[in-house]
Amino acid sequence: MKTSLDCIPCFVRQALNAARMVSVDPAVHKRILHEVLRWAGEMNMDQPAPVMGQRIHRLLRKIVGMEDPYRDVKDHQNRMALALLPELKIKIEAATDPLNMALRLAIAGNVIDMGVNDNVTECDLRESINHALTESFVGDQEGFRNAVAEAHRILYLADNAGEIAFDRLLIEQIGPARVTVAVRGGPVINDATITDARAVGLHEIVEIIDNGSDAPGTLLDDCSQEFKWRFAEADLILAKGQGNFEALSDEPHNIFFLLKAKCAVIAAHAGVPIGTHVLARSEARITEVGGVS
Repeated sequence: MKTSLDCIPCFVRQALNAARMVSVDPAVHKRILHEVLRWAGEMNMDQPAPVMGQRIHRLLRKIVGMEDPYRDVKDHQNRMALALLPELKIKIEAATDPLNMALRLAIAGNVIDMGVNDNVTECDLRESINHALTESFVGDQEGFRNAVAEAHRILYLADNAGEIAFDRLLIEQIGPARVTVAVRGGPVINDATITDARAVGLHEIVEIIDNGSDAPGTLLDDCSQEFKWRFAEADLILAKGQGNFEALSDEPHNIFFLLKAKCAVIAAHAGVPIGTHVLARSEARITEVGGVS
């Protein structure tokens, strides 16, 4: 998915919010913003937006001298999500269709995205859960169910800290023995790394790998050879979040994208209103592969 002109204000906002979060020095804020504006004028718009996101956050880490500026926030998000798991597991156990319930909850967790909202609260998370359980969402649910049933090697591309606890609920319903979870190879925004996967106990049920990249989306050219081999060998790929949708939506592979459409660009590309919980299949518009259910 190419970068839209409408992504540029988002780059600027994200860079400024991130700079203010890690430094109180206006000179640091100005330096970061100056570089981002310069890059925006020179960028290749044929590339997906996570390319710019990677560049912004590498600069941020370099200037402030912090390997993982969002570490404390991610730890809080993991704890917040873990605290909700017992009641969510009860909902799944009581559901007439546990897989569908777990799928909805996994998508609900995608609200924990500091690239879009830098202050997601427990109230926001509960609202997203309620939306997931009470509203229709767009996507080919039967196609998803069949693809999961038929797959022998499932690669699950995680997105954010906190959200990754909700992913565990879906993985438990799919069958962990067939699933490998891939996280980012280095810190970027609040995206999940192996530290976060272990914090929510995913290492207890599945193999966890990293993709070798610090981009906020799976840019295959930037990933490790090991990850690219795992990607190619997978029967089915489940990709969480907007960054993975931006990076992989044109890939000719058996991919289901699980996300909340949180911005106008993603919503327009998917053909849905902003705020819609989406299950999208690669190589087809959502309206062609599914519909409202």
